[in-house]
Amino acid sequence: MEFVLLGGPAALVGDRMLDLGPARQRCVLAALAVDAGRVVSVDRLIDRVWGGNPPLRARATLLNYLSRLRLLLADAGGEVVVRRPGGYSLQVERSAVDVVHFHDLCDRARAVDDEQAAVLLRQALELWRGEALTGVDGEWAEAERDRLYRRRLEAECDLTDVLLRLGHGEDLVAALAARAADWPWDERVAGQLVLALHRAGRTADALAHHRRLRDRMVEQLGTEPGAALRDLHQRVLEADPALLPSPAVIRAAAEAPVPRQLPASPRWFTGRGAELARLDEALAAEPGGAPAAVVISAIGGAGGIGKTWLALAWAHRHAEQFPDGQLFVDLRGFGPADEPMAPGTAVRGFLSALQVDPGRLPSDPDAQAALYRSLLSGRRMLIVLDNAATPDQVVPLLPGSSSCTVLITGRTRLASLIDRHGVRQLNLDVLSRTESRALLATRLGAGRVAAEPGAVDELVDLCGGYPLALSITARHAGPGVPLAEVAAELREFGLELLDHDTDPTASLLAVLSWSLRRLTDEHRTVFGLLGIAPGPDATTPAVAALTGLSPARARRALSALEDAALVERRAGGRWAMHDLVRAYAATTARDLLDGVREAALRRVLDFHLHTAHAADRLLDLRRQLLEPGPPAPGVSPHPLPDAVTALAWLEAEHATLLATQRAALALGHHDVAWHLAWVLDTFHHRQGYKRDAHTTWQVALEAAAHLPDPGTRIRTHRHLGFACSRLGRYETAVEHLDQALVLAVHQHDLTQQAHTQLALALAWGAREHDSRAQDHAQRAHDLYHALGQPAWDAEALNTAGWYAARAGDFDAAREHCHAALVLHRQNDNSAGEAQTLDSLGLIAHRTGNHRDSVELYRRALAVYREHGYAYQVATTLDHSGHPHAALGQHDQAREVWREALRLHREQGRDEDAARVRRQLDDLDP
Repeated sequence: MEFVLLGGPAALVGDRMLDLGPARQRCVLAALAVDAGRVVSVDRLIDRVWGGNPPLRARATLLNYLSRLRLLLADAGGEVVVRRPGGYSLQVERSAVDVVHFHDLCDRARAVDDEQAAVLLRQALELWRGEALTGVDGEWAEAERDRLYRRRLEAECDLTDVLLRLGHGEDLVAALAARAADWPWDERVAGQLVLALHRAGRTADALAHHRRLRDRMVEQLGTEPGAALRDLHQRVLEADPALLPSPAVIRAAAEAPVPRQLPASPRWFTGRGAELARLDEALAAEPGGAPAAVVISAIGGAGGIGKTWLALAWAHRHAEQFPDGQLFVDLRGFGPADEPMAPGTAVRGFLSALQVDPGRLPSDPDAQAALYRSLLSGRRMLIVLDNAATPDQVVPLLPGSSSCTVLITGRTRLASLIDRHGVRQLNLDVLSRTESRALLATRLGAGRVAAEPGAVDELVDLCGGYPLALSITARHAGPGVPLAEVAAELREFGLELLDHDTDPTASLLAVLSWSLRRLTDEHRTVFGLLGIAPGPDATTPAVAALTGLSPARARRALSALEDAALVERRAGGRWAMHDLVRAYAATTARDLLDGVREAALRRVLDFHLHTAHAADRLLDLRRQLLEPGPPAPGVSPHPLPDAVTALAWLEAEHATLLATQRAALALGHHDVAWHLAWVLDTFHHRQGYKRDAHTTWQVALEAAAHLPDPGTRIRTHRHLGFACSRLGRYETAVEHLDQALVLAVHQHDLTQQAHTQLALALAWGAREHDSRAQDHAQRAHDLYHALGQPAWDAEALNTAGWYAARAGDFDAAREHCHAALVLHRQNDNSAGEAQTLDSLGLIAHRTGNHRDSVELYRRALAVYREHGYAYQVATTLDHSGHPHAALGQHDQAREVWREALRLHREQGRDEDAARVRRQLDDLDP
């Protein structure tokens, strides 16, 4: 278990980041972690968490936070938050808390020689992953954050002093100049920069920097620089030879040049703890501390996902493990340049960095690569091959020595490197919400992020954890610009806000466009069509329908897009895109002919509609058959052999089917939009998806206005009224049902009148108008009986019996329900039979026959479970608890009500869930 405060607070168990709860609870953990291994009193914890203004129940609240943390951390890795005499302690190894480890490394660096001190101080500074105590507010947190920030500066200055004593100079100038800009009054930093500039041969710049600092101090503070800086200034003026590296250091550098080609460590790098750990595994130390044999790690991912940042951050953290140097090359696989760098060019660049005289280079490229490998033999070096496009670029740059380590970044999978050279693959995903917030806090400052948490959450959502999008957004949020305003612009303009007219590397659109260059025309077309296809993801059969390709060709196209990190394969044979990549794909679809786009969308709409229609037939063979129009040429529904497969397909494709209906309405395919509501209705009813049923019938109502069949409008109002009733919107429900009845009477459609009377019975019954509900059910029964529709007549009889029982007319209730049961069995309607058994269970319970009631409910539940009627299972479980309770079988009542409570919550039945919760509470007064 690892505790992160320098970029946290966070707790990591392996690759998993724990959810530490609300901000105060995270502050409690931080207050313990800074003193890991020591007892922190309750009073001190209260002071750290709330400062001088604790709430009235601060102690009780603190103990609650501590209890939650103990349980959370115990579940994750063991008892680490421990109660001790006088307070609480975080009992972990000191190295497990980054801030404690940081202090220990800094302290150890003071007791060793300069070579060892440089290693220890670099390790200490690499522990910082962002601002300390990110997101923790309060007086103590601010003071601790400031103290740690100053300790970090002290460690940076200590490392610089060590490196200056070791003879460094020119290589320190850039970092010192940035540090001096951040700390313009720090004389120690100023002195280090003066000395580094002098050693770099820039004595005039060194003296000018001292003069500017002195003038500023005299003018604004009325004082001269201190004695140490004045003495250094004088020694520079006198060209004191002691300020330069010793002759031995200079001679050694000349005789053994060490290339240090790594670009600067990314300033805004945050998070990626799991990925850094996996790269650490690739450099596992042998006994004695020697590097492991060569392990080549490829870092893949879409453009702008942060591959180079991760590679450089890791490389800088481990630079000291490669004393013979680091080589870096941008292979330009994806970028503004049209062509990637030739591998021979990269080899010659590396040979130049290794101080090979150009006149001694062999002319043959293979001989040059062999010379490169020979020079690396036995050296402990890190080679970073950034932005590779093909394996052919990489293979000549792989060292033959087991003492070297290579990092490769690229957008493609470079499969042959994995297969033939044993490359370890590390694919990058988007940042987590915590990491995204940390990146914005690093770029914008913790204060701004904390001041507008809602706007920050929206920015994180709109950017989807995409590092480049977050960075571009942070650039737009200049000083004084409210983050809410930036979020509103991003919401309105989307990808346009993430574009840049003059700098392609600062444009998400340009960065993504480079991934398309090596795709075939067919693959680019598939990419564009995926951007406009409805739904969050797609299966291969759906993509085949969308594109008009054979399943095999569609699968090959998806594999090519996966290789280019433009789509991601997920479980269940599904293919997904990041929202921003999808939005970019949609922009490329504009380049396709209108007819191509329209035909593709019609095919995929028809594919989903006709497959859903086949699934609906399997779920309810007795339902009225309303055939949609024929599918587009070449489109066949996905084969579904049985009801179980149909139910699984509908569940897996549910989000896509809802999106398909919206797309059909927007495109003017009103028949498709209406039929999708119809074929999803049974599924929604069984699964208890009340809100989705309401939404689909609302869309169907818009579509029905454009369809000629009046029966369509009758059905729409009836189903929408029923959906409103199930959501408790009773007045709206009755309005739609009355309208359906008026239309049915006008059309002389007795069947639709009967259906609507039955729906009105359910609507009025839901409002507990049992007599009115019974009256509507009786009218439905009369109509069904006259029409000779026994299956529907059974439904009406059962409904009449149910409301008669609720009204206390048990004789009539039994008569109706037994008649319904006979009809259901004659029509082999097991679901209807279960519904009637549920009604008889209520009658038995209300008349004191509790054991009969339990048995009737049990039989109903068995049927519902067998056929996957989740909504009805929850309802009958709810009902069945009452006879158990009446019999004193409290354990059985608790069992069924707890399951009912869980299902009600899953189905969004909040009122039912609250009622069952009260029933459970009444069992345990």
